[in-house]
Amino acid sequence: MKQLFGMSKSGNLSEAVRGISNPKGLILFSSEENFERHVQELEKLFPGVPSIGCVAMSYDTSVCETGVSVTAFTEGVEIAANVLPNVSVKPAEHIKRLAEDISKVRPGRDNTVVIDLCAGNDAAVLTTMDGMLKRNSISLMGGTGAPGKLSANGRCYEDAVVYMIVKNVNGRAKVYKENIYKPMGDIRFVASKTDRAKYYIGELDGKPAKNVYMNALGIKEEDITSQTFKNPFGKIVGNDIMIVSIKEVMGNGIACFRQVNDSDVLTLLELKDYRQVAQETIDEIKADFSRISGVFSVNCLFRYILFNDNKIWDDYHRTMTALGGCYCGFVGYGEHYNNQFVNQSMTCVVFE
Repeated sequence: MKQLFGMSKSGNLSEAVRGISNPKGLILFSSEENFERHVQELEKLFPGVPSIGCVAMSYDTSVCETGVSVTAFTEGVEIAANVLPNVSVKPAEHIKRLAEDISKVRPGRDNTVVIDLCAGNDAAVLTTMDGMLKRNSISLMGGTGAPGKLSANGRCYEDAVVYMIVKNVNGRAKVYKENIYKPMGDIRFVASKTDRAKYYIGELDGKPAKNVYMNALGIKEEDITSQTFKNPFGKIVGNDIMIVSIKEVMGNGIACFRQVNDSDVLTLLELKDYRQVAQETIDEIKADFSRISGVFSVNCLFRYILFNDNKIWDDYHRTMTALGGCYCGFVGYGEHYNNQFVNQSMTCVVFE
């Protein structure tokens, strides 16, 4: 297969798609003010080509913060793209569309992936899609766009998830997740007085969640939202730990970017050596693939801020391009890895 990437930091779509011809599938990332116009322009330039898009920053070796970019899949792929609307209330209402699109692509084992862009209710959306994808040996990666605007096949949506099924006809496709955090000692808290709809934690170990977090790290209340870059919560699920980013202080509690339920066991996380983690990711991918045609990834907004503040954002992506093929992706507000909705992570798909 062949993957191509083009960007225009000035927002000129024609400039971004220069060099792209006969695409089989397109992924659009644009600024909020120009998104709907770019969706319409892309459809006029490539009528009938399966496409998805959202409002987001994108990148290859440099970042496109306010312009427009297009990722194109051209040779050696079979692709279908579609939308599941009303995900805030009825994420499963149109799930037959996914089944029909899977049948069109005719996935083989280890060669097909779903790339999804979501406007919210991510955990329920992933659960809804997971059973069908597992039955067909299809992996998933993706994430959440900025203000909830999405597109599929030339039309714009809000309360929805859009997806693209990509079958690599002549090789494999595999998804990966990168976590740059580790548990901070043996700290454990039990959550209570949670609000699932608001992603809210009222208490930890029976005490106000805000105070527990502040006391554990020796910080002031005004530092809580910035401290999450270094010390997010971790939700223990079996042998895995899901990162839970802090959004804001609400009264004596804390609102997060992913759901926490009563009786969930949480820990505090701390940063690893992220350069070493990146190298471990590269080594793992190289062990799985001797030839790579494309890598498409999503990096959390909080990782973008952390890497930018530490002046390693460009270095990180230059390191990732050493994998070979076309490397690109977008900055998300939550990341998807198969049936997992994660925070402060990187997920990607690698195409052989």
